Amino acid sequence: MQRLHHYPDIKAMLRRLLIATVIGVLAALAVTLFRHAMYLLEWLLLSNDSGSLVNAAEGLAWWRRLLTPALGGLAAGALLWGWQRYTRQRPHAPTDYMEALDSDEGKFDTGASLVKSAASLLVVASGSAIGREGAMILLAALAASFFAQRFTPKDEWKLWIACGAAAGMASAYHAPLAGSLFIAEILFGTLMLASLGPVVISAVVALLTTQVMNGGAQLLYRVGELPTLTATHYALMLATGLVCGFGGPLLMGLMDISHRAFLRLKLSPPFQLALGGLVVGLLSLLTPAVWGNGYSVVQGFLIAPPVFAAIAGIFLCKLLAILASSGSGAPGGVFTPTLFIGLAVGILFADTWGFVFHADRGMAILLGIAGMATLLAATTHAPMMSTLMICEMTGQYALLPGLLIACVIASVLSRTLRQDSIYRQHVAEHR
Repeated sequence: MQRLHHYPDIKAMLRRLLIATVIGVLAALAVTLFRHAMYLLEWLLLSNDSGSLVNAAEGLAWWRRLLTPALGGLAAGALLWGWQRYTRQRPHAPTDYMEALDSDEGKFDTGASLVKSAASLLVVASGSAIGREGAMILLAALAASFFAQRFTPKDEWKLWIACGAAAGMASAYHAPLAGSLFIAEILFGTLMLASLGPVVISAVVALLTTQVMNGGAQLLYRVGELPTLTATHYALMLATGLVCGFGGPLLMGLMDISHRAFLRLKLSPPFQLALGGLVVGLLSLLTPAVWGNGYSVVQGFLIAPPVFAAIAGIFLCKLLAILASSGSGAPGGVFTPTLFIGLAVGILFADTWGFVFHADRGMAILLGIAGMATLLAATTHAPMMSTLMICEMTGQYALLPGLLIACVIASVLSRTLRQDSIYRQHVAEHR
């Protein structure tokens, strides 16, 4: 009798398992290297060993708080500008994992990618309101690509770059499932879904390696006491999804406007990034919370949300700082800044609701978490990844059903209003 299904090639499976494991370890090491380089630079530049740029900003004289982001942007821009002039005769090659996965060969311009990561290190450590995860994931994917080009056939290179990117996200955010779905949802079509196995393995191994180096498992964010969920809470979570479904396209549109405004100034890269840093410095005179990617501010709000007026002021200043940093072209990610904006929107929505009906701090934290997940879904068009990301970072798996529905609503509404996600738009701009 003819077999209808062939048994899988055991040797091939074991080989992929081994390579995925190695890439997971390499990705975790790359993320850890960047993180410690960032802490070292913060200590050298700011005499700060707390790991919080907001704390560092609070301890600086006003003139240093004003000028430090600008000087960091100037140094990063000079580095990028110098590299562009040095390599202007060379053909363009991808410097980003999205571009590499979208290219024909699946190869990086290694030198340009390392320079881009170094520039990101400079702007992140000097307080610009840009995420560190972009460089972390890029270095993880670059390490995977370096290994793959030496030990695997060419037709597998894209798979291992995807594994490196997922592992980098898992290591940076302690979220292996979300890191895997990040690849499956956002890059669907570039990778076959059947290739998700190695991606999951790399992500899990990266997280385990990170936990070993950090001395044990821990959540990325601790969360204050949440209310017992009722039908009202679920309804408000869905309403938050609607709000962020409109907010996602609005945020991406504001980023476009900011980027075009900086381009119209026709400044060279050093002065363009310095101007973005100077805007952050000016805003930090109003509140030090605008410094950095927003991680420490998010953590504080998840424990004890401030009153409406305070969070509204911080939200406005932080939004302007994010627009200035991203619009000026500062190398880095917008993942964590997006989480801050979503959290603030959710808390503001809860407080607005509380003006009419009674709402305690637990309600504000709940809708803040919903805002994080749904704004992430609205900007990435990846509802499953966004839901799991928030659950894995906070440990609040009881919220998964409500968050998933709210994220689907936000993603569908956002996609209706704006076809491209923040990542697909990025790929299109670099083609």
